[in-house]
Amino acid sequence: MLALALLIALAQEPVPTFGTTVVINSGLKGLVYHIPRNSEHLPNLEKLEPKGTIYTTSLSVPPRDFRSGFPGVTTRIEWFAIDYTGRFWIEKPALYRFSLTSDDGARLYIDDQLIADDDGIHSPEVRFASLQLAGGIHNIRVSYFQGPRDTVALVLLIAAPGEDYRVFNTEEFKPPPNPETWAFPEKK
Repeated sequence: MLALALLIALAQEPVPTFGTTVVINSGLKGLVYHIPRNSEHLPNLEKLEPKGTIYTTSLSVPPRDFRSGFPGVTTRIEWFAIDYTGRFWIEKPALYRFSLTSDDGARLYIDDQLIADDDGIHSPEVRFASLQLAGGIHNIRVSYFQGPRDTVALVLLIAAPGEDYRVFNTEEFKPPPNPETWAFPEKK
């Protein structure tokens, strides 16, 4: 009877989707901002007040009509920004390749280092970057803004050496469950 009650409770829990307001602890947290009309670049988000928070495990919004909206942003279809932050675990140190597609501007930071800059108002564009990543935990930040009309897009891909690009997903880059067994202890 207890097992049945647990299954019913789990079935009623919201399932996280891209841009959800359901907290995903191992995912990316996105602070949503309203930005001034006619902004041509990512504003200094630290000077703005967030209007909401959304969560996701991956950034996978392929180019589409702006009127369909951006997942999780409910009150704006243009003139908004999202600042995504999170952490991810690298099991195999190597030179990783990244691909960032955006419409309009976006910037990708790994461990506070800008590695891909696609800022400005433009149609969907792709920026490529490579970065040697040590084993262990890394910080990630993707700052994005949607300017005027037409198209929205934000896609982050990753590839390890010898692999094809795939959507970056924090679920794939979670640390092992027991910190005492980590091959790369967390830096303090």
